[in-house]
Order: sequence, then C-alpha cells, then structure tokens
Amino acid sequence: MPCRMGWLLKGPCCPIFQDEPVQWETPDLSQAEIEQKIKEYNGQINSNLFMSLNKDGSYTGFIKVQLKLVRPVSVPASKKPPTLQDARRGPGRSTAVRRRTSFYLPKDAVKHLHVLSRTRAREVIEALLRKFLVVDDPRKFALFERAERHGQVYLRKLSDEEQPLRLRLLAGPSEKALSFVLKENDSGEVNACWCGHACCSLCHPSSLQWDAFSMPELRNFLRILQREEEEHLRQILQKYSCCRQKIQEALHACPLG
Repeated sequence: MPCRMGWLLKGPCCPIFQDEPVQWETPDLSQAEIEQKIKEYNGQINSNLFMSLNKDGSYTGFIKVQLKLVRPVSVPASKKPPTLQDARRGPGRSTAVRRRTSFYLPKDAVKHLHVLSRTRAREVIEALLRKFLVVDDPRKFALFERAERHGQVYLRKLSDEEQPLRLRLLAGPSEKALSFVLKENDSGEVNACWCGHACCSLCHPSSLQWDAFSMPELRNFLRILQREEEEHLRQILQKYSCCRQKIQEALHACPLG
C-alpha cells in the first residue's frame, strides 16, 4: 500500500519552528471500490459538485484550490489584471505575449476546477495559471495538499504526476481532511518559516529555482527581502527593548540588600 510523506507544521506560537514527517496511506482501489467511494462521496456533499464515473473506468469531479502566493505574478501588459470573475469565465483568445506586467493575485483566491481522475498535479497548475492569465513559468509554482488533524496542520507538496482528484476521492469531501493550495515552488521540503508562513520561499532563498525568473522579478525580490529584513529587525529590537524594560522594572521593585 503506497504512502505519501507530509509534514506537521507547529504553529506560530512556538518560539522555534520544527517539522515532523507524517505518512498518509494511498490505497489502490478496485473498480468496484471506486464506484462505491464515488457514491459515498456524492452522498456527503451539499452542492452540485458531484463526481461521475465514466464508461472507461475513469471518473470526473471538482477540486477546489486556494491560491496562497506571496509574490506578484506576470500577465500580458496589454491586458488588465484578471478579477475572480474573469477567472471564472476562463481565458479568452490566446495571443502572443510580448510585454508583461506584474501584480498580486487576490489574497486567498479560490478556484474550482473540473478535472479527470487521471489529471496530474502539473496539469492542474497549468490550468490555474491559464484561468488567471498568468504567463509565468509553471515551474515557479507547486500544488500542496493540506490537512487538519487533532488541532495540527499538515502540508505536503504533490509531485507532478500525482492525481489530485484521486486524493480528493480517498479523503472524502471534508476540507479539513484534505484541501489543495497553490504556492510558490520550493524545491526542498516544506518548511515552517520565521515569518509564520509555511513554505514561504523568500525565507529559504537557497532552495529556489532562480533561473526561472526574469531580471525585473529578481530585482523585485531584492526589494521585498530588504523590506522584510527591516521589518524583522524592527520586531526583534522591539521585543528585546520590551524585555529589557521589564527586567529593569523588576530590579527597581526589588528591595535593597
């Protein structure tokens, strides 16, 4: 029975972040088991986002992907930045991309995709980028599965060949049991960062594929890093200043002798 490795992210209240490996089992299902799973899945949802079994043994259904991107994305300069309504309508007639402009996608944007059971994670990423008119290299992004168990959050980066709809069927419709998140690609393992964001690539610059970015993007990253460094230093100085003040107040309150 195949297993996939995930990581437990200890929350931002912990002074030191640490990852712990966690294994999920991914059983191979027979055709009869797949049919039964689909019936159980459809019986648990409260929407019309059903799964359907095809004659060839494959099945179709919907997956919901949440976008959690910390960097701007590139779109054709001749087009206005897409809204969520534009993404729902899908891309228009394709045109050659000559000039680009960068902007930030709406925070925590969500997109439903209708996919096949054999649709791979890499194809899901490419479809999402097309929906939002993003012209960046798909290698800059990665699809993650997220799960909540016993008050803890687990994240795992999907390989290019994994099939998200199959994972959705195995987990059932519960968003706590499984949800999908699009993030910037990190070629290493999932990390919990000092900034409190899981897999924040700018906090792990050595693991990024820098050759996939253009010169303007790289310059923009330097500006972002500079701002984040200044903010982080300010927070550290404020923390120690507050601590020093508390110690001095305690010293003054202590009786002499």
